[in-house]
Amino acid sequence: MANDLPISIDDVREAAKILEGQIENTPMTHSRTLSEITGAEVWLKFENIQFTGAFKERGALNKLSRLSDEEKKRGVIAASAGNHAQGVAYHGRRLGIPVTIVMPITTPFNKVEHTRAFGARVVLEGNTFDEANEHAQILRQRDGLVWIHPFDDPEVMAGQGTAALEMLEVNPDLDMLVVPIGGGGLISGMATVAKAHNPNMKVIGVQAAMYAGMQAALAKGPEPVGGASIAEGIAVKNPGVLTRKVVEALVDEIVLVEEEHIERAITLYVDVEKTTAEGAGAAGLAALLAHPSKFVGRKVGLVICGGNIDVRLLASVLTRSLVRDNRLVNIRIIGDDRPGLLALVSKVIGDAGANIMEVAHNRIALDVPAKGAEFDILMETRDAQHTHEVIDALAQAGYPPRTN
Repeated sequence: MANDLPISIDDVREAAKILEGQIENTPMTHSRTLSEITGAEVWLKFENIQFTGAFKERGALNKLSRLSDEEKKRGVIAASAGNHAQGVAYHGRRLGIPVTIVMPITTPFNKVEHTRAFGARVVLEGNTFDEANEHAQILRQRDGLVWIHPFDDPEVMAGQGTAALEMLEVNPDLDMLVVPIGGGGLISGMATVAKAHNPNMKVIGVQAAMYAGMQAALAKGPEPVGGASIAEGIAVKNPGVLTRKVVEALVDEIVLVEEEHIERAITLYVDVEKTTAEGAGAAGLAALLAHPSKFVGRKVGLVICGGNIDVRLLASVLTRSLVRDNRLVNIRIIGDDRPGLLALVSKVIGDAGANIMEVAHNRIALDVPAKGAEFDILMETRDAQHTHEVIDALAQAGYPPRTN
């Protein structure tokens, strides 16, 4: 293999032949609005519309297709936070291979249920991927199952790289790929393709700040702190050994993104592109938001690598974005406890064009006068400027609010 790396461009091309007709060749389109927001020329690869909702089925299918008949009969096992699990389960069923999946107990409910629906035996164990992985190894040895690694496997890595082949077929002039990193399987395959296509093409990896495992491994720095990241699909403390070799050789830079930037990216995908991205799937766009100077003027390819976000979490992210943009605001008004006060305040807010969502009326708080009343009002406005206009209108009417 070239440069003694685990995979080559020929491995990825061979994987593409195996996958042809069995997975979606997902669309890639130019985003005019995201380009205007970020200052880069942004192209989006919609891997979130694969049948299982993520790119992971590329590597899973390539690996499963290459098993011997004896291995297929024994059955396979994998550890996964969700998307690899669904890819292995779905294509395992298609190929008649028994599948066992070990998932962290923190895995979003929708990913667990989808994996079970594809016919896999699901075992919930551990709070993180690494703990689930340890338990999977115990089951693998006990039951004689074939291990399907989520990232540290040449055939899995080559399968993931087929996404980059498709991207460069649509736009061979891209000069930068921005790719999320968990264990490193996706970026290993994509970087292999990118550098074979154009050695000068930049490949930028993106990690959640709490799980900067690959960056720490290459820099021999401290271990990631961990935590409840919204990007659980890339919440991997210990990246692969094989993937690490490829990343070190072919990836130009790794950048970190905070949770706020990931949330903003998820919101922009919903608001601008009318598509759903999970935290890991939005990490590439989050990098453009967090580090704009690195990408301005570049022709950037982003992979929306997964869309399997829990509905309640998505609702929370979108609501938090309204709060962050001052479009959903809590105000507190203290006034005389007399009939009609709430009606008067409501009229001022309504006349100013805002919408009252919730009202809490409190007469017994000790910081409120005995003859007073306190209202906590949650209101929806158009934007931050509109919020200031409503607050000014309340003050002018004699009801100056305090914002919470």
